[in-house]
Amino acid sequence: MGLNWKGREGEEEGQAISADLENLARVVIDAGLKVHRALGPGLLESVYEQCLAQELTLRGISVGRQVSAPVSYEGITLEGGYRIDLLVADQLILEIKAVEALSRLYEAQLRTYLRLSSRRLGFLMNFNVVLFKDGLRRISV
Repeated sequence: MGLNWKGREGEEEGQAISADLENLARVVIDAGLKVHRALGPGLLESVYEQCLAQELTLRGISVGRQVSAPVSYEGITLEGGYRIDLLVADQLILEIKAVEALSRLYEAQLRTYLRLSSRRLGFLMNFNVVLFKDGLRRISV
């Protein structure tokens, strides 16, 4: 595969990601690269999301699309507080973008999704780039 991703935020000493989750991350990145190579930039986020979900499913990995997640506030659970674009194997969150550039706002959004869902690892995948690696950001909490 050989593709590196930018950043390992939050992965300080003692906070290592498990080998199983790292392996899942590699498969997810490879699947994203395959989708990007096949479609290229310029389509809607929903197209990339659907194709990536299909690619992961073909690889035998469970994927939830547009997963509604609750938010707890003041002891009350609010249903549908946010939606996760893709929840892979109930462990890894993917936030799919098709924008000119990734911003810190998207990173903050994913970081919050990870924290609220008690998951450790996620990726921002921007498909509106010439080179897939330039649109990939790894976020961990």
